[in-house]
Amino acid sequence: MPDRPYTLLSCTMSLDGYLGGPTAQRLLLSNDADFDRVDEVRAGCDAILVGASTVRKDNPRLLVRAAGRRRARVAAGLPETPAKVTITARGDLDPQANFFTVGTSDKLVYCSRESTPTTSHRLGRLATVVDGGRGPVRMRRVGEDLYARGIRRLMVEGGGTVHTQFLTDALADELQLVVAPFFVGDSRARRFVDDGRFPWCPDHRARLVETRPIGDVVLLRYALSDRFGETEEA
Repeated sequence: MPDRPYTLLSCTMSLDGYLGGPTAQRLLLSNDADFDRVDEVRAGCDAILVGASTVRKDNPRLLVRAAGRRRARVAAGLPETPAKVTITARGDLDPQANFFTVGTSDKLVYCSRESTPTTSHRLGRLATVVDGGRGPVRMRRVGEDLYARGIRRLMVEGGGTVHTQFLTDALADELQLVVAPFFVGDSRARRFVDDGRFPWCPDHRARLVETRPIGDVVLLRYALSDRFGETEEA
């Protein structure tokens, strides 16, 4: 039996592999049709995870936007939108961020044992603060704890550090990678992943299961584990 949720990584990058531009200003890489596709994927998940740097830089709401999809979740006995999850080393998150103030879904913050007391004091009224153990929070531990909380389908939306950790630890079952039709051309920008030892290499290639043009972007969908194809229902 699995001890972690089915884990789907979702990412949009430029032709040269960047997640955005070199400044704090958000760079839109996708288009409305793909945003709607992502919304549909979100609606089929139990939780959405992003790193603390994504919460600080992009201030995402992490909601299901389409009213019809929210109604369908409620009719199925689910919250309107999936639970929100983030991971932080120091707990330096703004309590006024959209992650905490927008939406009624559960919010979980995983942090190191060393920072748990201060993080709980700062955010405990807004979210469930979870002791992630000593040192850096490990994705395996996060997945196991989420599974114990009833999360069966997890969507990971970044950023690059979080994607790298899930991939190098072989904890991803699926990658949905959207490529935008332009270059960023600035090495100060954030790339999709960092350096690391990835299970998928020239001798072990990831399995491409779908390519789909969506307006001027393209979706590449990869199966990363034998669990690919498990039920997509939340």
